[in-house]
Amino acid sequence: MAAPDILPPKGVRPPIIGPGQTFGTITDRIAGIVLTKHTPIFWVLVVAVAAALFGMLQTAVGYLLVKGVGIWGITIPIGWGFAIVNFVWWIGIGHAGTLISAILLLFKQTWRTSINRFAEAMTIFAVMQAGLFPLIHTGRPWLAAYWLFPIPLTMGVWPQFRSPLIWDVFAVSTYFTASFLFWGIGLIPDFATLRDSAKTLVVRRIYGMLAMGWRGSAKHWNRYETAYMLLAGLCTPLVLSVHSVVSLDFAVSVVPGWHTTFFPPYFVAGAIYSGFAMVLMLAIPFRYLYGMQDFITLRHLQNAAKVMLATGMIVAYAYGLEMFMGWYSQDKYELAMVNNRLHGPYSHYYYMLILCNILIPQSLWLNKVRSTPWILFLVAVVVNTGMWLERFVIVVMSLQRDYIPSSWGMYWFTKWDMMIFVGTMGFFTLLFFIFIRLMPAISIFEMRTLIPQAKVKE
Repeated sequence: MAAPDILPPKGVRPPIIGPGQTFGTITDRIAGIVLTKHTPIFWVLVVAVAAALFGMLQTAVGYLLVKGVGIWGITIPIGWGFAIVNFVWWIGIGHAGTLISAILLLFKQTWRTSINRFAEAMTIFAVMQAGLFPLIHTGRPWLAAYWLFPIPLTMGVWPQFRSPLIWDVFAVSTYFTASFLFWGIGLIPDFATLRDSAKTLVVRRIYGMLAMGWRGSAKHWNRYETAYMLLAGLCTPLVLSVHSVVSLDFAVSVVPGWHTTFFPPYFVAGAIYSGFAMVLMLAIPFRYLYGMQDFITLRHLQNAAKVMLATGMIVAYAYGLEMFMGWYSQDKYELAMVNNRLHGPYSHYYYMLILCNILIPQSLWLNKVRSTPWILFLVAVVVNTGMWLERFVIVVMSLQRDYIPSSWGMYWFTKWDMMIFVGTMGFFTLLFFIFIRLMPAISIFEMRTLIPQAKVKE
């Protein structure tokens, strides 16, 4: 049985793993989610809804490929709409998984153990959603993609490699590849555990192939740890570089509101902020639905909330710096940008952004909030809403009023914009729940290292 959420006495930190766990109970409880013959009814219901939303995504994308991007709300002054807003938002969500897995591993933070596996999966699935938007933003990807490859002998034209949009292709594809390898290698010992615990021949064969001949020998463990640490070292700079490159899409332009040098650290902090919010949005329901309070304890939730609070303060500083520099420069275009955000037609989005990303998260200073899962879940939802609004403000409000008043225009998303956005949420949820059903969402062998029996006296 899972231990209830009981706050320890003041000054005492909650444990990383619940009491009374053994090698056998850890294996049985985590592997049991995958190997059980009875699929929970809530899993079926969530997957059914997510599949319906995924079908809506397919419908909207199919109609887009037939009709073109004219079905969206983009206009002449605002050529970047929902597609780029959602692209940056999804990329940001994927950051926490790599940070939890790679950076915290290198710093030997054992509290990452219970949440690193599904955080890595969250990264993979979020990057998949993000990659969809630049592809369909071209309207006719089978034609536009032709210009992205260096085929000078055919057309006599090299692609513009100085474009930050090309940088995105390399940065995001490298990030996805490294994260996928890191995630896949970490699963190998657990696939072997599922192979050895399976009751039927077919299941044993499937997990046996995924385990790639793992037998748990000293040589296997040595090679595994070497590869795992090397990939952790490779993924660590990617946490900083990928969203920095995404921010340069904006920073290298001359558009007021984009042309700022602090965008790279600002975007990285915001990405970790939204990423940890998504980790909480996934971890809190998961631990209750599957009774994993012993493995994902209040310690994990509190630490994730503290990271959110720290990165949220960095984001708040960036907001203040952005407005201050616009005023301090006394440049009429930068002042117009500041005035547009405070008093323009989209100013209500900006004030909602301040409420969601700065004011409400200040409640995380309270230990009561950090230790109450359902309140923490609501704060995480608010933060991710605010981070989406931030991207909307950056993209739309900066383009909405350019240098020449005669070129000003308004942007309103259409039902097709919203169908694609909500559809990617459904696709993400579908992939995540399939992952939970087919693979161990918590690392079995790493959890075994946390119990007292695993501690070897020197």
